[in-house]
Amino acid sequence: MLFDVTRGELVRVFGEDRLAVLPAAAFPASAADTEGARLLQAVGVPTGTLWLREPDEDSGLLALVREVVDVEGFEGGSPDAGEWPVIGWLLNAHLALDPGSGKVYAFDPDEESVRELHTDVSSLVQVTLRFQRLLDEFTFGDDDEEAEFERLEREVERIREETGGIDPLPFQDDETVWSVVGEEIAAGQRFRGDSPGARSLYG
Repeated sequence: MLFDVTRGELVRVFGEDRLAVLPAAAFPASAADTEGARLLQAVGVPTGTLWLREPDEDSGLLALVREVVDVEGFEGGSPDAGEWPVIGWLLNAHLALDPGSGKVYAFDPDEESVRELHTDVSSLVQVTLRFQRLLDEFTFGDDDEEAEFERLEREVERIREETGGIDPLPFQDDETVWSVVGEEIAAGQRFRGDSPGARSLYG
């Protein structure tokens, strides 16, 4: 794993009720025993920005990429990408786990494109943790609004730089879904109504 992420750390920050996991039985046999699948079962991710895929009610399995997008029409996809399990949803992209490499890919149905998004699932959990924590804890102070937004932008940039030093994929350019999420956070667009940041912005 690129990042040392634990269930205990996430529970301390978000509490048990804010964490989502995927059951072991939801993964196809090709992915069930991979490190990424085990991390999503045992550690999970905080909810809010990233949403894990709900397994099918009848089969109990995660959808496969070929069941949610037309893989043949996508640029940059692997020949076996259609068999990868879809583990989550971020902005307008389906997130899929490649059992072979352990990487997480983002499939954008609007752009008909697929991109590497994370080198492994620990990176996905780490970025989600850091952005969600920023959204939960950031408070706008008494300084002028411009200065406060500059401070917020610096916090977002710090996450980008510190993550990129270990895994360059999530923020490799301005077009990745995480880069777009970071821009939205820096603009004050993603604070929940009951968060300190939202109360500071909207009263």
